Amino acid sequence: MGAWNLYFNRRVGPLLLLGFASGLPLALTGGTLQAWATVENISLQEIGFLTLVGTAYTLKFLWAPLVDRYVPPLFGRRRGWMALTQGLLGLSLFLMGYLSPANNLAWLAAVAVCVAFFSATQDIAFDAYRTDVLRPSERGAGAAFSVLGYRLAMLVSGGLALVLADQWLGWGNMYRLMGGLMLLLLLATWFAPEPEHPGHVPNSLREAVVKPFKEFFLRPEAITVLLLIVLYKLGDAFAGALSTTFLIRGAGFSPTEVGSVNKIMGLIATIIGALIGGSLLERLGLYRSLMVFGVLQGVSNLGFWLIAIAPQQISLMALAVGLENLCGGMGTAAFVALLMALCHKDFSATQFALLSAISAVGRTYLAGPLTPLVVDELGWANFFLITVLIAVPGLLLLFWRRADIQRLDKY
Repeated sequence: MGAWNLYFNRRVGPLLLLGFASGLPLALTGGTLQAWATVENISLQEIGFLTLVGTAYTLKFLWAPLVDRYVPPLFGRRRGWMALTQGLLGLSLFLMGYLSPANNLAWLAAVAVCVAFFSATQDIAFDAYRTDVLRPSERGAGAAFSVLGYRLAMLVSGGLALVLADQWLGWGNMYRLMGGLMLLLLLATWFAPEPEHPGHVPNSLREAVVKPFKEFFLRPEAITVLLLIVLYKLGDAFAGALSTTFLIRGAGFSPTEVGSVNKIMGLIATIIGALIGGSLLERLGLYRSLMVFGVLQGVSNLGFWLIAIAPQQISLMALAVGLENLCGGMGTAAFVALLMALCHKDFSATQFALLSAISAVGRTYLAGPLTPLVVDELGWANFFLITVLIAVPGLLLLFWRRADIQRLDKY
C-alpha cells in the first residue's frame, strides 16, 4: 500500500472527522467565549474568571480510568464514550446559545465548564480509540489526519465562528449552529470501525487505576522513555514560547504581518508537515522518523536566529516560520505515533492521558517560565541558537534507547 493511500483506508480516514469533533469545542470555551464576553462589555476580572472553565483539559487524566473501566451500552468500548460525549456536547453548546454573558454569566460559565468536561472526556476516548484501531504502520498517518481535523476545527470554532457571530448569525445562533454541527459529527463515530483487537476491559475500577501505572513502570525503559517524552520537543517548545512577541517586539514586524504570516502560514505549514511526516513514518519506521524529524525540528529554529540578525524582510519571516512549522508538524506526527505505540490496549485511555500530560511538562513548566529570563540575559539571537542545543539531549536519549523504540514498530 502506498504511503499516501494510508490516509484513505477504513481505519485512518474517519480520524479526520473524529479529530475535527475533538477540536471543535476547545475555542468555544476559550478564545471565542472570551470574545463574546468582551463584546458584551463584561469586566476584565470576570473574563479572567472565564479562563478557568478549561481546567478539565489539564486534569483529564484523573477520570481517564473510568473510560477504560466502563463500557457504554452502544457503539462499543471507545466509540460508545465518543458518541455519548458528542451528544452531550451538542446539547450543551445548543444550551449556551440561549444564554448570554450580559444576562446569565454564572449559568453560561457553568454550562461552559460542562462543555470543557465533556470535551476532555471525548479527547480521552478518542485518543484511546485511535491507539486501539490503528495498526503500527498506520500510526503516523492516523496522527497526521487527527492533527489536520483538530486544526481545521479550531479554525471553524475560532476565526470563522467570530465572523459568523459578528456579521451574520449573532452569538446565540452561532453557538446553536456549533451544537448542531457537533451532533452531526455523531455520524462519523457511527461509521468508524471497531478495533480489530480490542483490549481487555479491567475487572474493577481499582484495576483500571492501578494497573496502567504498574504495567508501564515495570518496563525496564520506563523512566528514560518518560524523560524522552519531556525532552523530545523541548527545543521546539522554547523556540515557540515567545515567537509572536519576538516577531513584533524583537524583529519589528507589524501585528498584521505577524498574523498573516506567523498564524495563517504557520498553521498551513504545520498541517502539511504532519501529513508529510505521517506518510514518511510508514517508510522510515518510528525510530528513524523520530530521529530525522527531531534533527529537522532543532535545525529549523535557526530560521528565527536569521530573522534576529538580518535586516527586516517579510520574505525571510515567511521562510523561517514556514520551515519551523513544517518541521514541527512532522515531529508532532511522529511524537503522537510514539505515544500511541507506548500504550497498552487494555489501558490506552489512562496511559495516553498520562503520557500526553507528561509531554506538556517541558512546554508549561520549563519553556514558558525560562524563555523570558534567557532572552533578557542573552538577547534574541543567542536565545534561538541555544534552542538548537536544547533539542540535542532529547536526540541523544532517543539514540540511546533506539532498540526500545524500534521494538514498538512490531506491536
